Amino acid sequence: MAASSTARESDIAGLEGIAVVQRSNGKIAWQKFMRHRLAVVSACILVVLALLCYLAPLIAPYDFDAIDLRNIRKPPTMTHILGTDGLGRDLFTRLLFGGRISITIGLSAALLGTLLGTLVGACAGFYGRSVDNLLMRLTDLAYSIPTLPLIIVVGALASGGGVSLVLIIGMLSWMTTARVVRGSILSVKENEYVVAARALGFGDLHIIFRHILPNIGNSIIIGTTLGVGNAIIVESSLSFLGMGVSPPTPTWGNMLMDSQATMSTEPWLTFFPGMAILLTVLCVNFIGDGLQDALDPTL
Repeated sequence: MAASSTARESDIAGLEGIAVVQRSNGKIAWQKFMRHRLAVVSACILVVLALLCYLAPLIAPYDFDAIDLRNIRKPPTMTHILGTDGLGRDLFTRLLFGGRISITIGLSAALLGTLLGTLVGACAGFYGRSVDNLLMRLTDLAYSIPTLPLIIVVGALASGGGVSLVLIIGMLSWMTTARVVRGSILSVKENEYVVAARALGFGDLHIIFRHILPNIGNSIIIGTTLGVGNAIIVESSLSFLGMGVSPPTPTWGNMLMDSQATMSTEPWLTFFPGMAILLTVLCVNFIGDGLQDALDPTL
């Protein structure tokens, strides 16, 4: 007995020298995200690409609408590293300036869609009953409408500017977020902290925005991230069909539209804008996967 007691005392004495490291939820999520190598690489690529696009006025070698009829459809050279288009315009310059618009429209439209979906889903999940039935039936109705044809029709009727595209894409892409937010609120609205907030006399808006939404923010962040890629694809599709941003202002979509007649003879005109769209959307989706692994406490 004396020997075992001595052994326990020595073990306790040894444990007293061990420092307990406390980590916040944010630090834990950051460490999980950093272990997702594909997401980290995608984030680095996306940051570099965004910086190149938004710093285009400083680093682009030419003006995006500078016409040079002596260098029409030239393949990549040292002077024009990505070649030139049918009017002799530098493709690298237009790719950077086009990326500014495509990324901005994609990000803005995703944020607008997330905001609308969060408001609809929060009201449906929190109030329930008739409010839930009404809002969810409206969501089902919106789901039943073919989104891309409707966007094409509305885009044809609109002016075709960047603001119009943001409003069109954002106001027609909120349904998934609404359902996710509604389901999340239904699972947490009866938790103790919500009941305590009601008992203290806080109003509905205070409870929703100060207590419930911050606790389901992980789902909203992930949905917003994935929505950016979808918005970029929709904007590119509209521009490819001639219903997006009007030329000569470049976007990745209308650059593809301009090159569709020469895909076989001048493939660089199609390859580089297409790769820019593909790379951006893949990076955004991989970042979304990484955020889901990092922020979802059930994983």
